[in-house]
Amino acid sequence: MDGSDGQGRTSTGIPGVNRLRWQCRRGMLELDLLLEAFLDAGYEGLDEPDKKAFVDLLGQPDQLLLDWLIGHARPEDGEVGRLVDIVRARVAQG
Repeated sequence: MDGSDGQGRTSTGIPGVNRLRWQCRRGMLELDLLLEAFLDAGYEGLDEPDKKAFVDLLGQPDQLLLDWLIGHARPEDGEVGRLVDIVRARVAQG
């Protein structure tokens, strides 16, 4: 058992990793690779508020999210920008 309820959510209300893996599959290869690399390399190291913020980040439009993650644009919201920086740094570490 993975600690999630029957809906793929943990006791904190955050989707389990398997459900997040599906949400990371966006249909843009570059974005898929970036998000799945972070899920594998850095997601588990986040605290609960940052995990919730990552779930919120996945709700952004694909093109905007890609622009943020490859550095072509910067989120206006400072907390979103901080999480984007975390994702970019963890993916760069490989």
